[in-house]
Amino acid sequence: MSENKAAPSSTNIKQIAIGFWSSKVLLAAVHFELFTKLASKNEMSGPEIKETLQLEAAMRNIYDFLDSLVALGFLERKGILENAKYSNSIETDFFLDKNKPDYIGGMIEMLNNRQYQFWGSMEEGLRSGLAQNESKNGSDLFTELYKDEEKLNGFLNAMSSNQLGNFTTFLEKFDLSSYRTLTDVGGASGLMSTMAAQKHPHMACISFDLPAVAPIANKNILALHLEKQVKTVNGDFFKDPFPPAEIITMANILHDWDEKTKLMLIKKAYEALPQGGVLIAIESIIDENRSENLNALLASLNMLIETGKGFNYTFSDFKNWTLSAGFKKMELMKLAGSSSAIIAYK
Repeated sequence: MSENKAAPSSTNIKQIAIGFWSSKVLLAAVHFELFTKLASKNEMSGPEIKETLQLEAAMRNIYDFLDSLVALGFLERKGILENAKYSNSIETDFFLDKNKPDYIGGMIEMLNNRQYQFWGSMEEGLRSGLAQNESKNGSDLFTELYKDEEKLNGFLNAMSSNQLGNFTTFLEKFDLSSYRTLTDVGGASGLMSTMAAQKHPHMACISFDLPAVAPIANKNILALHLEKQVKTVNGDFFKDPFPPAEIITMANILHDWDEKTKLMLIKKAYEALPQGGVLIAIESIIDENRSENLNALLASLNMLIETGKGFNYTFSDFKNWTLSAGFKKMELMKLAGSSSAIIAYK
């Protein structure tokens, strides 16, 4: 071996292989609402946490759990073991305290309650090309979710927490001041519509989704006193035309489906827009080299688990699809984390 060439190391291989250990520690902490309870007390000892969370494990196991969270950067600690006092890190205090407005734990709760077990069937998904979630009993994902109120609420909370940063960044970067109407296709809890309406009081917004979702969206709209600006419209985006608007948004919608369905939805958006109208898709966009945006690639694999046929895509893919639908100009706008807004102008 060359003197200038470092010997191969197995460290990264091992670290990735046991990555689910770290993930599950965080998922469990959110499940127990550890960060929320710590936020209310500022700091707690190990025994206090054990009692508060009603844990029966031996105290040394509790310390291993808490100190793993320290090592991962999710907790701060003063002292060691019996003398230790634990508190939230800046990030967990801000994002994982349920009593704070920027709570993103809904997504983490959904990962723990649903996807953690389903990803254990990745091999079966790759072999069969079939979804590995609730649909194994014969129904599709959304049919299963929409007939169970608790699951539906959990799913919508997860989607909202996952998109909050993206929507905030998008509304800061994209100038909506010259547009008067917006339809959010697959609007779920109404988050995009309500955020756009709050920032732009001149706009009228529609959250378009299945009837089962409307009560949840309407509750959020009423809580924000936006009922004069934001409406829900019931519909199935496979069967019904999109409510016309100058802006049509789709957040984590296109990635659910195969290429034929993606193109169908893009064409329906084109038909609902006036000349000069804009289609905006917000997703984890794969880089053109398909090697840099790991989160987008993993999220694309998650579509195999969830739908059996969906996938994430590159800006070039989107450009080709929107050109074939009749759009004239496309842009890519970086948002929070691994996500982007991809924009097509009619």
